Amino acid sequence: MQRTLIRYKTRPEATEQNQHLIEAVFAELQLKSPEGIRYMALRLGDGSFLHLVETGEGDDTLPEMDAFRRFLSGVRERCVEPPQRNEATIVGNYRMLDER
Repeated sequence: MQRTLIRYKTRPEATEQNQHLIEAVFAELQLKSPEGIRYMALRLGDGSFLHLVETGEGDDTLPEMDAFRRFLSGVRERCVEPPQRNEATIVGNYRMLDER
């Protein structure tokens, strides 16, 4: 299992568009209901977004999804601060994330 935290900040005029693209990714996830992936996205008040993604080793679910490809297309142009990926370890969790 691999957890990745991605953080970036969008341009003010692109924040709503970015949110709609993320919502489309979650709609496709709900429709397809793939196993082996857990995903959460947060929008902060300053136009920053945080994505926490948990996948199994070698899982390629997200890159294969049409909505995710649309989200990735032009992401750097929508950003003031480009996406930064970091491996993430959950240190504590009280009722926030489902434990399976």
